[in-house]
Amino acid sequence: MSVKETARKQYVQIVDRTAQQLANLKTPAEGWLSMLRKALGMSGAQVAERAGVTRAAIYQAERNERNGAITINQMQKFAAAMDGRFVYAIVPDGGRVEDVLRAQARRKAEERIRRASAHMALEKQALTPAQTAQRIDDLADELLREMPPDFWEVK
Repeated sequence: MSVKETARKQYVQIVDRTAQQLANLKTPAEGWLSMLRKALGMSGAQVAERAGVTRAAIYQAERNERNGAITINQMQKFAAAMDGRFVYAIVPDGGRVEDVLRAQARRKAEERIRRASAHMALEKQALTPAQTAQRIDDLADELLREMPPDFWEVK
């Protein structure tokens, strides 16, 4: 196994473990800044003083978080002002890296097989639906093993 493959497997393990830990985590409607501030019983003025900003800046940050317009640096700064830490992650929707890879391999395989099937049908050599499904499965497995350079290209 190459160094690149070993590193990729380690990345997969980290992402999958994180996705599993965060599977049920949902961002509260009011946002994490407001949630932690209220959980700690801190006022906006108290957080502002600790962060070295105005009270209005705290409420603006809470609003920006709800609207998706806050920066990572701001989240880190205000979390630290409440003796917390800001944590973020990007995890696959399916829960596992393998699920995302398999879905992409299947899309790619279907695209290739359907295109080839169209040409074969013109020559009266069309595959049956069962043959087509088997070829798609086989090609998807091959694409997963080989991960060709065009694996993620969209056509």
